[in-house]
Amino acid sequence: MLVTSLPLPTTFTLSSLQTCKKTKTTPVHCSSPPPPQSPMDPQSKRVAVCGGGVIGVCTAYFLAKKGASVTLIEKSSVACAASGKSGGFLALDCFNLHRSLAEELNGAESYGYRPLPTLSLTVSESEKQSPPSRDKNLPCWIDGPARGLRAIGSTETTAQVHPQMFTKALLSKAVEKYGVEVVIGKVDSVGVEGGRVESVVLEGGRVIESDSVVLALGPWSGKFEMLSSLFRVYGLRVHSIVLEPKEPDAITPHALFLSYYPEQGGKPMESEVFPRPTGEVYLCGVSSEVELPEDPEQIAGDPESLEVLKRVASTVSSHLGEGEARLKAEQACFLPCTDDSVPVIGEIPGVKGCYVATGHNCWGILNGPATGAAMAELIVDGQATVVDLARFSPARFVGRRRKG
Repeated sequence: MLVTSLPLPTTFTLSSLQTCKKTKTTPVHCSSPPPPQSPMDPQSKRVAVCGGGVIGVCTAYFLAKKGASVTLIEKSSVACAASGKSGGFLALDCFNLHRSLAEELNGAESYGYRPLPTLSLTVSESEKQSPPSRDKNLPCWIDGPARGLRAIGSTETTAQVHPQMFTKALLSKAVEKYGVEVVIGKVDSVGVEGGRVESVVLEGGRVIESDSVVLALGPWSGKFEMLSSLFRVYGLRVHSIVLEPKEPDAITPHALFLSYYPEQGGKPMESEVFPRPTGEVYLCGVSSEVELPEDPEQIAGDPESLEVLKRVASTVSSHLGEGEARLKAEQACFLPCTDDSVPVIGEIPGVKGCYVATGHNCWGILNGPATGAAMAELIVDGQATVVDLARFSPARFVGRRRKG
């Protein structure tokens, strides 16, 4: 098993695109909320969105808001995979779109939206017994051997949401206000006639007639033949734990990005620590490329990797150590990755009305609204204006030798 550190953002600024360190994944650039909605034709476009993660839910939301008749199809449960188990960290230009959604949906109350400062630290296990002189600017709850403090984000440039609560809140709004229908079932195939989409066929034979189909299947895109024949999407398994400190009020709202040096030496592991308004503390940082299971409910973490994260938590803060914090969850999820480290967003070549949105890697929660807004414009209006989708088009793979 290959064990690496989690791909993390580098510095966070709102002036340029950033990348994930290890896989150089490009996030989707969006600097402002979408323009006012244009009226639909009286005959609503029927769109089937396949995938109940954040990308699919955001796409369904913005499509329905523009007047489309939307059916969201999810094979297990909404936000059951990476969209429910990620950190929910927000930065970069898409922060603006998240701000407007938080105002619309009362995000602070409904899904833990809050701006917060972001810090970078170096932590070494070998220094635990004789820690370096404590930096007076460190938040008081960080009482482990931390050094190299650097501010890499402020309340103007970084924020957070609870990812599962965000995804479900957005879907609830889409269902209650805009009439989105949710269907639980596995997509077997897309019905195509004369080079144009006409339906989605579910396992068991149910047919959902559609004018357009969006395949937002995350890492499972690589198991869907219509997509896998054109490009490769693979899953990177990421581990995380959720802790409930005995003294939650002692934990200030600071997002931490750590370079963590284990006692046995070697390269540092990159890890993230996100206190949440709920009183929980989320921590992740160990990833591995392993086989993706068919059922997202069957995803299990590697026990050794989860133990490493517990050790990171207790080293960073005594408030997060055994006996001082309850272990609420130990889990894993798969990030959808592409060979060229660029998301795939747009219409599939040769199949009119069939669209794909996947490959966001560690930027799924951040880029969900931008991707959804752009997809809605592309499908309803014929062109996306909120995001330039040219570089994300699946047409870039035509004629290219597929890896793997």
